[in-house]
Amino acid sequence: MADSLLSDAARQLERALKYTSVSEDTIESLKFPKASLTVSIPVRMDDGSLKVFQGYRVRYDDARGPGKGGVRYHPNVSLDEVQSLSFWMTFKCAALSLPFGGAKGGITVNPKLLSRLELERLSRGYIDAIADFIGADVDILAPDVYTNAMIMGWMMDQYSIIKRQLSPGVVTGKPIAMGGSLGREAATATGAFYTIETILPKFDRVPQDTTVAVQGFGNAGGTLAELLFKAGYKVVAVSDSQGGIYATNGLDISSVRQFKDSTRGMKAVYCDGTVCNVTDHEVVTNEELLALDVDILIPAALEKQITADNAPNVKAKLIFEVANGPITSAADEILEAKGIYVFPDILVNAGGVTVSYFEWVQNRSGMYWTIAEVNQRLQHKMVEETERIWTIAHHHTISMRTAAYVHALDRLGEAIDAKGTRTYYNSP
Repeated sequence: MADSLLSDAARQLERALKYTSVSEDTIESLKFPKASLTVSIPVRMDDGSLKVFQGYRVRYDDARGPGKGGVRYHPNVSLDEVQSLSFWMTFKCAALSLPFGGAKGGITVNPKLLSRLELERLSRGYIDAIADFIGADVDILAPDVYTNAMIMGWMMDQYSIIKRQLSPGVVTGKPIAMGGSLGREAATATGAFYTIETILPKFDRVPQDTTVAVQGFGNAGGTLAELLFKAGYKVVAVSDSQGGIYATNGLDISSVRQFKDSTRGMKAVYCDGTVCNVTDHEVVTNEELLALDVDILIPAALEKQITADNAPNVKAKLIFEVANGPITSAADEILEAKGIYVFPDILVNAGGVTVSYFEWVQNRSGMYWTIAEVNQRLQHKMVEETERIWTIAHHHTISMRTAAYVHALDRLGEAIDAKGTRTYYNSP
C-alpha cells in the first residue's frame, strides 16, 4: 500500500497540515474511506456468452453532504484508484464550498470493445449492484472517463425502475431531456478556462503571447483546447491516447476537433480515430508533449502522467491539472524546485462537479436555468475560489496545491468539529 495512488494522494495532504489548525478529529476522520463497495456485474454479451465485470463505488467522506463523484469505465480501474479519486473529490467539493462529500465509482472494462447494447447492459447491471449504496441524499453519480450523458441516462433510468419512482437527483450529467443541466458536458473545461483566465494576468501574460500544450483530447481536454484557441491562445500541441501533433505556429483546434469527432462511433466516448491521423503537422508522443517548451501545459488525460522520472524534462512555466492526479507527489517537489507553478486538479477541474451540483439543485427544485445562468454561476464560483486559494498560497508562501488543501481542510474541519471534538467534550 506504500506505493498506492491513495498513499501518494495522502502525502500531498500531509504538507497542508502544517498550515492549518484542524482538530485531531478531522485528521482521524479523513484517514480512511467511510465506505467501499466491490461488486460483480454479470453481462450477457451479444454473442450469447456471459462475462462478469468488477465494479466499485467508494464514499470517502460525507461530513459536508452526500457523496458526489463520477463513474469511469477503463481497463485500469481498481479499488485503489477509485479510493484515491473519492479522496480528491472530498477536497474538491470542500475547496469549492459545495454541500457534498467525496465519492467515486468505476468498472474495470475496455469500453471500446463493447457494443452499445452491451454497454447498456453493463451500465444497468452496475446500478442493480449498487442501488442500495447510492441515492440523491446519499451518494450521487456523474460521468467520468469513458462515460457520457447517454450512460448516465441509463443509470438514472435503472435506479428509477428499482425504486419505482422517477429519481433524477441520483445521477448528474444526464441528457437534457431527462433532467440534465445545460452546460454540464463542457463544465470541466469551462471551469478550467475561467481559472486560467483568472491566473494569467497575475503573471503579466496575455493570451496572444501564450503557448499551450494539451495532453488528452477527450471531452475535457478537447473542449478546453478549443476555448483557449477561440480566446486567442496559441495552442501548439494536443494529444490523445495514441499520440499527438505539434506545430510551432499553433494548431487550428476547431479543425482538429472536427476531424476527431468525425471519426467517432459515439461522440465523446469511443473513437477509432486519433489526432495522429492529421498528417499536416509534426507527430509527437505523449511523453514528448509533456516536455515541450510552452508557457502552459495542461495534463487532461489520466493519473500519474508526470512522475519523478520525467518531471526534470518539463519546461512549461505554468501547469493546470485538468486530469485527476496527473502529477505524483515526488514530481511535485521537482517541479516546485524548478520554479514551475502547478495549479491543482481539486481547483482546476472542479467545474464539472460544480455544474453537477447545479444540476442536482435544478432537479430538486424543478426549475431549470439557461446556459447563460449556468456559466455565470460557474464563473463566479471558479474565480472566487481561485482568488481565495491564490491569497492563501501567498500568505503562507506555499504552492497552490498545498493552499487548496489548506482551504478545503478548514471547511472540512468546521463540518466535522460541528458534531463535537475532544476539546468540546473535555471542557468544564
